[in-house]
Order: sequence, then structure tokens, then C-alpha cells
Amino acid sequence: MTDVRSGGAVHNRWLIAGAGVVMQVVLGSVYAWSVFKKPFVDAFGWPIMDVGFTFTLAILFIGLAAAFGGKFVDKAGARKVATVAALLFGAGTLLTGLAAAMGSKYLLWVGYGVIGGIGNGLGYITPIAVLVRWFPDKRGLVTGLAVMGFGFGAAIVGQIAPLLIPSFGLANTFYLFGACFLVLLLGAAQYLNNPPADWAPAVSVTSKLHTQKPIASFDIKTALGMRQFYILWVVLFINVTAGIGLISNLSPMAQDQVGVAAALAGTIIFVSSLFNGCGRIFWASLSDKLGRKGVFMLILGTQVPLFFIIPHVTNLWVFSALACYILACYGGGFATMPAYAAETFGCKHMGRIYGKVLLAWGAAGVVGPMLMEYIKTTSGNFKMAIYVSGAMLAAGFLVNLLYKNPHAHIAADESVCAISGDVGGAVCEEVAEVPADA
Repeated sequence: MTDVRSGGAVHNRWLIAGAGVVMQVVLGSVYAWSVFKKPFVDAFGWPIMDVGFTFTLAILFIGLAAAFGGKFVDKAGARKVATVAALLFGAGTLLTGLAAAMGSKYLLWVGYGVIGGIGNGLGYITPIAVLVRWFPDKRGLVTGLAVMGFGFGAAIVGQIAPLLIPSFGLANTFYLFGACFLVLLLGAAQYLNNPPADWAPAVSVTSKLHTQKPIASFDIKTALGMRQFYILWVVLFINVTAGIGLISNLSPMAQDQVGVAAALAGTIIFVSSLFNGCGRIFWASLSDKLGRKGVFMLILGTQVPLFFIIPHVTNLWVFSALACYILACYGGGFATMPAYAAETFGCKHMGRIYGKVLLAWGAAGVVGPMLMEYIKTTSGNFKMAIYVSGAMLAAGFLVNLLYKNPHAHIAADESVCAISGDVGGAVCEEVAEVPADA
């Protein structure tokens, strides 16, 4: 285990990372929403679009909460924000159970979509903002590890929920989940904190950094005036729009296109969710070696032909393999982007800046599924919608080509934030603000 020392206190940063992973696993349960859609429709006869709107609301408020909650991680402290997130997400899950008991669609939207979504967004941004500071030498790896949990959460809950609902009922299942989520999230929140002002990395880390080129840290106002911010925003938006559109319709696509039963389609979702999680750690770790821009070129570019192939695939194994790879790229984009942003803008204001980048997630969470549904309704199938997603990915590939590191022209003595050349990380202390002319 690697400890870091501050003012005589020893902080086990891997314990902090573990708490971040636990929090992300719980919050990732939101991606298992599809397993609850049919039970709600069967129980109350609501239109499936209304039940699906719950997920759209949740993703929207996750993005909004992450965008505007990041500044509280920088100011109020990670533990406080994580605790609030735990209370809101747990309460939202419990309210979902109450909505099921009462048969209230509007309470479902407010509980799971709004309250739970806000708690999820606050909880999502907190470990990311914290861990890039604690792990300057392994930034891609640790953020990949954290958000890997988000991908696995859906796989776990997606398998447990169908077993609980027939035995305990829909409402009691959410009550049980809500209680468990509260305990796990509140426990994990107590381990999350920003590095102290006098934090210093271990000697083994600093020894690698003495001769490395420094980078600057930008404030939120400066970052919003830089073209790099909008390049990162658009790249994330496109990757999420394409991926989440497929995720939200993967089961009906498998049933209609491949001809499998609903149970087998559920297995495809489970396996592809595992790839969603594993892809996060794979691509993020690879970005420590190849660089963030290079990895996004691979993530976006390799998906383009697959989105034009998958609508024509009728073989179960080929369809599943393509879906797994696409979801691995979807998760990899989430895992690589925090390090991309930190090495573009510095990490002093990471919570606030990356929160604004995550607005792309909220926007894509609305656009992706709605675009798929609209095109399917007008064309009668998913093919054209998938083609549109493929074209968007090609556009994202071109946008990412325009990215240039804004620190390339900044003199070495303008900052005390140093890049580690061999791992692609950065150590950020109290850094001076510098203007951007990029």
C-alpha cells in the first residue's frame, strides 16, 4: 500500500480509491433501469415511454448536478458533498419504492429521476475530483478504476433485481436497495477527502518528477474561454450519445434483429455491462501510455465502422461481440476524459471544470435515447438511428483531431504543477493562475 504524509498524518490513498469505487458501484445501478421498466408497466399499465422518461430525467439531473456540484467539492470538501450525495440518492431510491407502493408516476419521476439523479451526479463527480489529486502518478488508471465501478453497478443490480422483485414485490425491492445504498454510500463518503494543503507525494513518486516539464492550472472562467474545453465537451457528448442510444435499446434490438428471447437478451446486457466496466479501466490505463488524445482517436475511430455493421448482424455471437466492444468504448470515454481534462486545465479547479464538461453527459442522456426513439418511430426500425450515431462518431473523431495541448507554449517557471513523462500524470499543488492564449 502507498501512503502519503501530511503534517504528521498518514493518508492511505488506496483506501480512498476503494471508497470511490464502492460509491461508483452503487451509483452505477442507474444503468440497470431497463430491468424495472416492464415490472412498472405490468403493475400499473403506464405507457413504456413514461416509464422510460424516468431514466431520461435521471441522466439529465446527473449531468446537471455534476456540472454545478463540482465547485462544492473544491470549496466545501469532498466528504461533505459525498455525504449529501449519499442521502439524496438513498432517499430517491426509497421514494421510488413509495411511488411503486402508491402507484404514483409523478413521485417516481421526482424520486428516482430528480432527487436520485441529483444525488447520483454529486456522488459521481466527487471521487473523480478527489482521486486525480491523490494519484498524480496514475491518473488514468485510478479514474478508470473508479468509474469502472459505475459500469459494474448496472451488471450487479441488473442480475439481483429480477430475483428480488417476484419474491418481495417492486416496492419492497426498492426499499431494500435504498437501505443498502444509504449504508454503503454513507460509509464510503467518510473516506473521501481532498489532499491537505501541505500534501506531499511519496518520495518514489517525486523522484520521477524532478526533471519533468511543468504545466499550468486554469480557473473556470479561463477554461470556458478556451477552445479545448469545447472540444472535450463535444467529444464526450458524441461518444455518450452514440453509446447510450444503443444501451437504451439493446434488448429490443437483440430480440428483433437476432431473434433471441427476452431472457437471452438480458444476458447480452449483463455481459456487455461487464465490458462497459472493464473498458473503463482498459482505455484509461492505456491512455497513461499512449496519451489521452490518442486513446480517444482509437475509441471514436474504431467504433465508426461497427455502427454501420451492427444493424445488419443476425448472428448472436457477432452481435454480442460488437455490442460488448461498443460498450467498452462507451465506458472508456468516461474513464479517460477526467485525465484528459486535468492535463488540459490543471487539477486545482478540477471539480468545477470537469463538472461543466459532464454537462455533455446530461445532454447526451436526453438526446441519445430520444433520437433513437424518434428515428425508429419515423423509419420503423433502428437502422437509420444507428447510422446517424456512426456518422456522429466520425464527426467526433475529426473534432478530436483539432485538440492541441494548451501547455505546450507556457514557460516552465509559470507553474508548480509537473507532468510525469513516463506515466502521463501530473502533481498539482497550489498553482498560480495563468491566462490562456490557446
